[in-house]
Amino acid sequence: MMMEKNISSEDFFILLGFSNWPYLEVVLFVVILIFYLMTLTGNLFIIILSYLDSHLHTPMYFFLSNLSFLDLCYTTSSIPQLLVNLWGPEKTISYAGCMVQLYFVLAQGIAECVLLVVMSYDRYAAVCRPLHYTVLMHPRFCCLLAAASWVSGFTTSALHSSFTFWISLCGHRLVDHFFCEVPALLRLSCVDTHANELILMVMSSIFVLIPLILILTSYGAIAWAVLSMQSTTGLQKVFRTCGAHLMVVSLFFIPVMCIYLQPPSENSPDQGKFIALFYTVVTPSLNPLIYTLRNKDVRGAVKRLMGWEWGM
Repeated sequence: MMMEKNISSEDFFILLGFSNWPYLEVVLFVVILIFYLMTLTGNLFIIILSYLDSHLHTPMYFFLSNLSFLDLCYTTSSIPQLLVNLWGPEKTISYAGCMVQLYFVLAQGIAECVLLVVMSYDRYAAVCRPLHYTVLMHPRFCCLLAAASWVSGFTTSALHSSFTFWISLCGHRLVDHFFCEVPALLRLSCVDTHANELILMVMSSIFVLIPLILILTSYGAIAWAVLSMQSTTGLQKVFRTCGAHLMVVSLFFIPVMCIYLQPPSENSPDQGKFIALFYTVVTPSLNPLIYTLRNKDVRGAVKRLMGWEWGM
């Protein structure tokens, strides 16, 4: 009955977004549109290049293609709606649209956390267990790891989204955010949300803190192995690939921890918007640049592809 009351009384929400700073909305529209186009172009480039060039048919680029596809889906779940809201006076989103948006944003965010752990394990196997790498990272096992990332994200999101939308909102419609996010929706509730906040903290610990600890452990082992290397070329290659991954991990996990590892009641809504803007807009657009800049494998693949096209 509570769910039926919520749906009938709150059939739409108003996303306040950056309406407190109307003079910033046009500037934000242009900047966010540029970053969104960079995200689409860069991540599609990685996916297509990894598919077309046989030299990139390796576990590392398989997982990187999955990460790129995740980033495309993640940004597309929230950024088009934000651009529409910034451009015009209409800032509403339907109740169903809000539910769908929350579900997909959460699912893809959780999946990315798990996938980044998988990618760190791949680098650990490549550096610390090079003789067993092809056995450890068998193509079928790689597909299972990638599938596990997606399934864990979508399954967990289904549970958490249902918990979030089960709370009574008592007619409140003004969401002080630019998309439907758990902390912003919990602040709308007129009942005690401590149980929901506890669930949020527990899930954040499982899917943010534990993955981060596993990633840092993997790179601790890699750093130890690298220090014992004699080859300067090998050292440089390890630092390039692992350094890029660590930078992506930092850009994603640090802002996410700022939002999800403290109770929503203690979060500043305005500060939360700009932090969320960073990990939903900026980070996905930088990932392709970080992974491809100064990457000899990618440059070689581009040259081979261009040479093949000219040969045609």
